[in-house]
Amino acid sequence: MNSPEQPLPTFDEVLMCTPQTTAEQVGLFLRRCLIPCSRGEKIYTMLYADELSYDVSCRAEELFQDLQRYNSSYRLIILCNCEREHSYIPSAFSQYKVHMIPQRPRAEIQQYLQHHYRVAQPSSSAASVFKDNMCVGIVSSRRAGVGK
Repeated sequence: MNSPEQPLPTFDEVLMCTPQTTAEQVGLFLRRCLIPCSRGEKIYTMLYADELSYDVSCRAEELFQDLQRYNSSYRLIILCNCEREHSYIPSAFSQYKVHMIPQRPRAEIQQYLQHHYRVAQPSSSAASVFKDNMCVGIVSSRRAGVGK
């Protein structure tokens, strides 16, 4: 995010974990991250890794330990909920833990995202639904089930 021209992460750089995420999905992701090839300087991110099941987490840590010897210059970020820091993945990787606070002001982050998510040519697409021709939006309510 140092420049508005820097691209957003691509689909292969991000794994959003849930309790249903399989060991195979995590394994494919870690292989992309840790096996060196000529893909450039990608930064790989596992989101909500603390939600992985115990078995998947154990297998992921074993695979990480096996694969990291092939590549000493990998770029991997594992984001976890601080309220679940005693689950397997945060505990297994605790020696690398860094508490993060966003370094950019909220307005600057919003401006960067608006630059990347704005529809260039307004059309009769779903983007016309969101404010300022954005192709994504967040709809929320304090009340459940009110037609979101």
